[in-house]
Amino acid sequence: MLEREEYIEQAHLFKAFAERMVAGVAAQEALAAIGEEILATSKLPMAIDYLVGEIKLVGTLSTALARLPHYFTAFQTFVVAEAEEEGGRFDMRTALAILEREAAYRAEEATPQGLFFFRFECLSRNRLDYARGLAAIATDDIFDDDWRAWITTVGRQVGLIDLADLVYVRSPEYWRVEKRDAQVAGRAAAEPDRTILFGAREGRIARANRGKDPLFFFAALQRQLGYPQVPRPPRPTPTEESPALLARRLERLEMRVKLLEEESRGGIDLSRFDPKNAHFQPPSGDR
Repeated sequence: MLEREEYIEQAHLFKAFAERMVAGVAAQEALAAIGEEILATSKLPMAIDYLVGEIKLVGTLSTALARLPHYFTAFQTFVVAEAEEEGGRFDMRTALAILEREAAYRAEEATPQGLFFFRFECLSRNRLDYARGLAAIATDDIFDDDWRAWITTVGRQVGLIDLADLVYVRSPEYWRVEKRDAQVAGRAAAEPDRTILFGAREGRIARANRGKDPLFFFAALQRQLGYPQVPRPPRPTPTEESPALLARRLERLEMRVKLLEEESRGGIDLSRFDPKNAHFQPPSGDR
């Protein structure tokens, strides 16, 4: 766990790095410039110097993050490595937005519950590898041994059991309902036989979302409990057409209008489209 100022500076690093990548600035130049902006009292400038050297030597960021486990978490390394994967659909801009949002959340006294839900939704929305992603999540110092054991269980059961069910049975809400049902049935209520990891509010939200799309569950947690929202991948925007292409399309439209006018006046003279004709002129759109 780092000091609050470290997470604030990390959030600035990831945000500024993404902005300069979009502007076309080389990665090592962007990082070197951002390093001058970071508070000198934090440890981040030293980490940035190492990142710049690793990019110049190897060309990747994830290898540098992996060599600084005392400063960057395994999940941060995992996210950047997935973005650097050749042929993958996970964009580096989305990865940096995730890291920025997480660092900003950790600067505001993050809870294990909120951090787990944020990271799990990142895996779900971006279709990242669950096994390696959950293994990286479990190594974070914010989680104790009970949390790590439960995250390992989630990794084995994800896809077989809904996340809402896994959360529900680890909340006081589950045992409240069990006690109520036992009283109605006239039997003794069972005592909790597992560690409670979530609060009553998370349990109620999980109970209300059993059997539903997990994204509805995450959205309800964000609305009700203020957990951080996961950045959405940017929608692809159509590229602007060049003036030359627009001009060719206008020529084709003009030719079609002329043909329609000729047809309305009594027919189209097809002889002028015959290549054998000495006066043949191909349509301007086909030149």
